[in-house]
Amino acid sequence: MIKRISLITLFFTFGLSTQAQESVEKSVFGVQVGFLGAWVHHEARLADQFALRTEVGLDASGFISNPFSENAKYIFAPEITVEPRYYYNLSKRAEKQKNTTANAANFISLKTTYTPDWFTISNRNNTSVASQFSIVPTWGMRRNISNSNFNYELGFGLGYEHNFYNYGYDEGDVAVNLHARIGYRF
Repeated sequence: MIKRISLITLFFTFGLSTQAQESVEKSVFGVQVGFLGAWVHHEARLADQFALRTEVGLDASGFISNPFSENAKYIFAPEITVEPRYYYNLSKRAEKQKNTTANAANFISLKTTYTPDWFTISNRNNTSVASQFSIVPTWGMRRNISNSNFNYELGFGLGYEHNFYNYGYDEGDVAVNLHARIGYRF
């Protein structure tokens, strides 16, 4: 009798842990690090397949010469991002019993980022960055690492950026969003 209850309990517990969500979670909060920065983010549910991601972090704004040489110059600057995301394959992943916890699915987004000239962290004195605004349509994916709170995220997009230089000259350019990040959700 005890074996039977134990097996039923184990089966019930395992069954709950493998269930997948079919819509985005109400709220996801986490941190992510990549080769070129660190970020804190929050995703809030807007609809079944839509979430609004807000993010603040430090992003690498430039390297001069080889980043691994002793003469390398690095600059990290703050950035603020607002990014509506459409998770288009949550239902398919849920039907296949794949782990969709914390919105682990493919997405299409419109990444809108402002990089202010508030401060920089650099290995050189008197460094600054031009304030910048970018808007980049992006395709990406997030996956959970095993059944832990760790995840990884990959994304790519091309869009537009506008630089606001201090001496009155503005300039537009092509913006590239290429990211590979490891994260932890709370």
